[in-house]
Amino acid sequence: MNTLVKTLATMVTAAGLSTSAYSQSAQDLRGRTPFIPIGTEPPAQLIVDPPNPLALDVGVVLIQYKAENVHIVPVFGPAALNIFPRVGHLHINVDNLPWHWADANDTGTIDIKDLPPGQHTVRIDLVDGNHQLFPGQSKTVTFTVPATAPQKY
Repeated sequence: MNTLVKTLATMVTAAGLSTSAYSQSAQDLRGRTPFIPIGTEPPAQLIVDPPNPLALDVGVVLIQYKAENVHIVPVFGPAALNIFPRVGHLHINVDNLPWHWADANDTGTIDIKDLPPGQHTVRIDLVDGNHQLFPGQSKTVTFTVPATAPQKY
């Protein structure tokens, strides 16, 4: 009889523990849905490292970056301003040329090849889906491609 009581007590306890584990909601397990605005989001922030010196020695510019409080995705236009969490992309300009390119891949690295030897600048702008700069989120990196770097022929 004593063994039967212990067995039943163990089964009841196990059933109670398993029920509480399965009674958690998806929100309890995964967190808040990303599709409902949270009111105020912290400001977007762009962090940019100097070019990788080992890559620069062979003529390749690798600039690592991290965007905080914004998801880098290929979503563009005025409707992108209404997406939560916030979305955006990068505008990248080399040597103040009159054009730039948009990077919405979120690879964490900007790579540029075949720049001639000498000093160069790369401006990286963190912009919203409507191509407007997030306040204060433009970073400029200046570097020198060495004359000994392999050149394209």
